[in-house]
Amino acid sequence: MDLRFEFDDLTRPEVLALLEEHLADMYAVSPPESVHALDLDGLRGPAMSFWSAWSGSSLVGCGALKTHADGSVELKSMRVATSARGRGVGAAILSFLLSQARSRAATVVRLETGAEDYFVPARRLYASHGFVERGPFADYVEDPNSVFMELAL
Repeated sequence: MDLRFEFDDLTRPEVLALLEEHLADMYAVSPPESVHALDLDGLRGPAMSFWSAWSGSSLVGCGALKTHADGSVELKSMRVATSARGRGVGAAILSFLLSQARSRAATVVRLETGAEDYFVPARRLYASHGFVERGPFADYVEDPNSVFMELAL
């Protein structure tokens, strides 16, 4: 699939709908206190960079990077549109985000994802790109519903 990544200002209706779907799914599968997905205000924060992924005129996914004070980068709000799943879009988005992290001279990329079965494909994808499990980082705390991972660049 030929993808185009666009630095996004989070105003297009398609992007807003995908993020609403993302948040709804996170709250449907995880207890509220264990949902770490960001809302629009969080994604518009000064430490955030957000991209949308397009195939032609169709939005197929998105992802963001959050830069922490220690220079590490956190993967946030990575989402593949339901209609695009199983076609390598997630791997392409992850590869793009990792290249963006490298271009910022980040030495490590971290993430938090869910421990529930719903998140098995995501954890498998991250592991296939070299991410390994670790403990909580930044402001996260130990949570049985969270899996923390990192990749040294």
